[in-house]
Amino acid sequence: MRFLTFAVAIIISVACTTSISIGQKSTAANTSTSLSTSTSLRTGAEQTEKYLSYLKGKRVAILANQTSVIGNTHLVDSLKKQGVNIVKVFGPEHGFRGKASAGDHVNDETDAATGIPIISLYGAKNKPSAADLADVDIMLYDLQDVGVRFYTNINALSRLMEACYENGKELLILDRPNPNGYLIDGPVLDMKYKSGIGMFPIPMSHGLTVGEFAQMANGEGWLSNKVKCNIKIIPVANYNHDMPYILPVKPSPNLNTPQAVLLYPSTCMLEGVYLNHGRGTYFPFTVIGSPELKGIYDFSYTPTSIKGMAETPLFMNEVCYGIDLRNYDTELLRKSKKINLQWIMELYKAHPFKEKFFDSKLSRQMNNIEIQIGSGLFRQQIIDGVSEEVIRASWEPGLSEYKLMRKKYLLYP
Repeated sequence: MRFLTFAVAIIISVACTTSISIGQKSTAANTSTSLSTSTSLRTGAEQTEKYLSYLKGKRVAILANQTSVIGNTHLVDSLKKQGVNIVKVFGPEHGFRGKASAGDHVNDETDAATGIPIISLYGAKNKPSAADLADVDIMLYDLQDVGVRFYTNINALSRLMEACYENGKELLILDRPNPNGYLIDGPVLDMKYKSGIGMFPIPMSHGLTVGEFAQMANGEGWLSNKVKCNIKIIPVANYNHDMPYILPVKPSPNLNTPQAVLLYPSTCMLEGVYLNHGRGTYFPFTVIGSPELKGIYDFSYTPTSIKGMAETPLFMNEVCYGIDLRNYDTELLRKSKKINLQWIMELYKAHPFKEKFFDSKLSRQMNNIEIQIGSGLFRQQIIDGVSEEVIRASWEPGLSEYKLMRKKYLLYP
């Protein structure tokens, strides 16, 4: 595998009795869903014995947010207490402490708890500059991802990899489970629709952890000028992609429940249509509706302005009627291993003003459906009422080719 020549071999424990090097697959299957046994899941960050000595004497910078925790303590606070010299922290979308709304620019600041400078990568710039890294010996990346193309943490990782290469810095990735790791589905991004919510030719749900994605980005030449970042990865111990995993910290303001995280691969596509998908409520991505569906659906809710979540949601202060998925059995998604297409198909058929459904000019809260889905076929397929089978057939051979390519970069079964 090409990427192995660029990954630095570091011996790490991935299963209770198995030690592997970076890039090797674990052969230890873990079919238990319990996290309280002697083979408990441990995130990369939690395995401090694997990397603390490596950081000793180095000037460390960290790309982190509110999900970067060891137990109940933030990674930055924990490492600082253990004597790690953290010279600065970089913050992604939503900011270092995760308080900014989706899409809001985030300013530089100083962390009140530690006095460490925080440099925003979701404002004036999107990757560290040479000046930012001049006094840094090694970068750490520790962000919780949710396994979908339009979640921007993997984009932040790729840009960080480029910056580390450009400035001769090593990158240590503390891996975390993908709560949707079982799911590899959706059209592979047609690169003519490349955007800030889709930068790489991967399906909507990619089935990777961030460590695996970093290896793929290196190995497939996806970084600018096909450069290869010098990376080390601390894999998750006792993890496999089919393992149910409830995130200990909400990954963003609007993914605030386990239900929302598991529905997100299916409901986030609705950001490309003229419907509210729960923004402006305390249960986003679990309800879908519109005032124009009154009389068609009985369930209703009213989006309002919520600071730090959605200040100006679509249909603010209007009663929306639609679908309530808060009690939907997400095991059905796990068993099918498929994104649910029936909800968007049903809602289009039910909508009385079909000319509005995909019209992104109607609201700044909408994305273009081609950008959201990553395909130029989907809009017309829904309009024409073609079957799910036909829609899925149009994702081939790209999806099957991706699944085969993905196997080269897996760290877990």
